[in-house]
Amino acid sequence: MILDFNMLDFWTQAIRVALALFIITDPLGNLPFYISLTEGSMKSERNKIALTAIITGLLLLAFFVFAGSLFFDLFSLSIDDVTIAGGILLFLISVEILMRGKIIVEHKEDIGVVPLGSPLLVGPGAITTALVMSRLFPLPAFVTGVIICFVFVWLTLFFADRLYQYVGHNGSLIITKIAAILMAAIAVRFIRVGIQTIFKN
Repeated sequence: MILDFNMLDFWTQAIRVALALFIITDPLGNLPFYISLTEGSMKSERNKIALTAIITGLLLLAFFVFAGSLFFDLFSLSIDDVTIAGGILLFLISVEILMRGKIIVEHKEDIGVVPLGSPLLVGPGAITTALVMSRLFPLPAFVTGVIICFVFVWLTLFFADRLYQYVGHNGSLIITKIAAILMAAIAVRFIRVGIQTIFKN
C-alpha cells in the first residue's frame, strides 16, 4: 500500500507539472504561428522543425532550472531582462514576416530554434513556471512532468499538418499575416510586462 501510495503521489505531481507547462507553452495557441512559419515546407521538413523546437525548449528549461541562478548572478540579470529581450526578438521577427511574408533563414530548422522553440513555446513564462515547479516538486516527478508535456507538444505540432491541408495555400497566407500581428502584440506584451516589473521592483 505504501508503494502504491507513493507511485500515485509521484504521478499526481508529474501530471500537475505537465499540465502547468502545457498550458503555459500553449502549443494549440501557437499552431497558427507554426503553420505560418513552416508555410511551403514539406511534411518531413515540418517534422524536423517541430523536433528542433522541442529539443530547444527542453534544453532551455534544463539550462535555466539547473544553471539559471548561477547565470543570472554571473551577469547580474533577472527574468525581467529575459522577458524584454525575448519581446524585442519576437517583435523583429514579426516585422520581417509582415514585410516579406516569411522569415529568411539559411536552414529551415533554424525556425525551430527561434522563434518557435523560444520564445513562443519556451518563453519567460515557461521558464518561470519551470523554476517554481522544480522547487515545489521532487526532481523525478518534475522531470517526468516536463517529458510528458513535451511529448504532447510534439504530438500537437505533428498533427498540425492536417490543419494545414484544410486551410490550403490562400488560407495559410491569411494565417501568416494574422499570426505576425498577434506575434507583434505578444512581443509588445513581453516588453511591457518586463519594464513594468522592473519599475515596480
